[in-house]
Amino acid sequence: MGQQADDGPDTAHRRPAGVNDVTVEALGKLSEALETVERARGHLYSLHQLIGHADLMLDDAVARFRAADQPALADRIEQDLLGRNVIAGRWTFQIVEDFDDGYYALFRELDRYARDTLVGGRRHLFEAELKERRRTSGRPGHEARPGHEG
Repeated sequence: MGQQADDGPDTAHRRPAGVNDVTVEALGKLSEALETVERARGHLYSLHQLIGHADLMLDDAVARFRAADQPALADRIEQDLLGRNVIAGRWTFQIVEDFDDGYYALFRELDRYARDTLVGGRRHLFEAELKERRRTSGRPGHEARPGHEG
């Protein structure tokens, strides 16, 4: 079954003239790497929230140790652990900020620069071409894009 003239990805997901396979593959790998960093960033924010929550829970633990007539243990937790840096000189919000402003910002900048420079800013070209190779044109559920049957 041949493709119709309007079948296939939209213009934003079509390879510009003169762009070779290796370039599309390299951009795909860069995008995949950024997606992995995005996932890692989510875990970093989870760490930030979990550590913050645990620190606030220590207030209750300290109060209960005081109620259990364990003032020395309550004092040690309150003085040594409550509000402690998780990494030398840093709470998790500082780790998140350093990550966002440094490594993450540069990664995103270079991903955008590569796409802008090589393919006019187009995103996910590798995936769009993979979809075209794998879908069955004309079959329900295999449309090239939203609102286009066929």
